[in-house]
Amino acid sequence: MSYATPEQFAAANKATVETSLTLANTAFASAERLAALNLNTARTILEDVVANAKALLSAKDVQDLVSLQTTLAQPAVEKAVAYSRSIYEIASQTQEEVAKLIEAQFAEANKNVAVALDQAAKSAPAGSDVAVAAVKSAIAAANSAYDSMSKAAKQVAEIAEANVAAATTATVKAVSANTAAPKAKKAA
Repeated sequence: MSYATPEQFAAANKATVETSLTLANTAFASAERLAALNLNTARTILEDVVANAKALLSAKDVQDLVSLQTTLAQPAVEKAVAYSRSIYEIASQTQEEVAKLIEAQFAEANKNVAVALDQAAKSAPAGSDVAVAAVKSAIAAANSAYDSMSKAAKQVAEIAEANVAAATTATVKAVSANTAAPKAKKAA
């Protein structure tokens, strides 16, 4: 695509730099959130290991030891599920921000192509209306295909999110049921 004036060229370059900075800031923010999550998780794991070791060392007999192990397993699984959910949320939000940026760039590019095509059509020789109409039709078809793919990708993401939530709930319930079973046997 050629630019008619230096101002248009400068504006296009400025928009490219702004887009690059936005993308870089999004990536850094995501990396920062992941680093904070990992540090907090590591700290929590260390604290839990120390507390669990102390609790296990205070067990008076084998039955207390088995009961403690069962009791300590559920919070660990719940924390692992919460950690996985947090990573998924960070990744999803980052992907969503990048997708919005790409959609905005795509819309801007479409607008620029339409303007350039209209300018070319005005200065085109007589009889080239059919070629211009064919190009416009091809662009419309490409835009329609992009919109369809974008909608399908969003639906897939929504389904994946629902599946992750269902799997998380099922995992927590399964662990709860498994830890409750030894307690029920002990009470009987």
